[in-house]
This record gives sequence, C-alpha cells and structure tokens, in this order.
Amino acid sequence: MEFLKGSQLFSLARKKAAELGVVQARGVSLADLIHRIQQAEGCQPCFKEREICDQNNCCWQVSCGAKLDG
Repeated sequence: MEFLKGSQLFSLARKKAAELGVVQARGVSLADLIHRIQQAEGCQPCFKEREICDQNNCCWQVSCGAKLDG
C-alpha cells in the first residue's frame, strides 16, 4: 500500500469503514475511525499510538509510521 495522508487517507478510511459497516459519527478523528476499522478487521486498534508495530497484516501501517518489528 502506498503512503497516504490528510484528505486522501481520510477518504480511504471512510470508504473502508462503509465496506465493513463501521459506524461513522460526524466529528470522529481520523485515528478514531481507523481504530474502529482495525477492530472490525480483527487487528489491534493502535494507529499512530506505537513506535514499533508487530501487525504485519495491517493495511494502515505505511501511513501510521510505526516501524515494523522484525
């Protein structure tokens, strides 16, 4: 996946949330929306909260910025 930020990343998150049936309340931050998506996908809700990541299957890892463990 390519590095996305700002409105492009928010657009992708909204689309993915709609596909997964994740509720999107107005005023939800990008990180909170991605946390909800991560939970729906069975991943740890950790976007932008870790320096080192062990979630190799997470599609948000590139935009998160955490370094992959291992």
